[in-house]
Amino acid sequence: MGSKSIDPKGSLIAISIIILWFLALALLLTWDLDYRHPLFLLGMLIQTHLYTGLFITAHDAMHGVVSRNKAINNALGWFCAILFSYNFYSRLYPKHHMHHRFVATDQDPDYHASHRFFPWYLSFITAYVNGWQIFLMAVTFNLLKLVFPTENLIFFWMLPAVLSTFQLFYFGTYLPHKGEHSNKHHAGSQRLNHVWAFLSCYFFGYHFEHHDSPGTPWWRLWRVKEAS
Repeated sequence: MGSKSIDPKGSLIAISIIILWFLALALLLTWDLDYRHPLFLLGMLIQTHLYTGLFITAHDAMHGVVSRNKAINNALGWFCAILFSYNFYSRLYPKHHMHHRFVATDQDPDYHASHRFFPWYLSFITAYVNGWQIFLMAVTFNLLKLVFPTENLIFFWMLPAVLSTFQLFYFGTYLPHKGEHSNKHHAGSQRLNHVWAFLSCYFFGYHFEHHDSPGTPWWRLWRVKEAS
């Protein structure tokens, strides 16, 4: 299964997520915000999910499964990481591979021995967020608010970015790795439900399957789950 036949599908899927993120953001930043309108909550949820898609795409690039062309693969991964609150692909790459190599140990940057949600989340965030990201986000916010309403920026650009970190952490790290697991990947997996698996975290709730087949892109993890 691995990386076979991922081109051009992988690149097209990655570019589609990027385009959808920009289109939805452009619409929501120019929308005459109405807190009572259904689009208010729906817009935040859509942007949160698309932010998560950006990170998942960067993650897949770290495994070389966005494109077999290394330059295209890394360029799309780098771009998605930057859009996700100025994460730097070069910093994410070694840490993520440490997670796979040393899963659920002291050398795993995604793991927290307490298994408690908030201490683990704080450890997870501080392992990846740095001062440069905060500075660049602050500069970008102040530039964007010269063009777009501040409220729209907060609810459709900033807040979804924060909410997506909870989505990624809860469904892609906390639930799969909390508690004791006797398997070789120290990971659990969601029950078979492809709709919920996609909506919750782009099939990354099928987490044992991801660790067992890291060369499978997110959009094919459901196949690995069905075969397991």
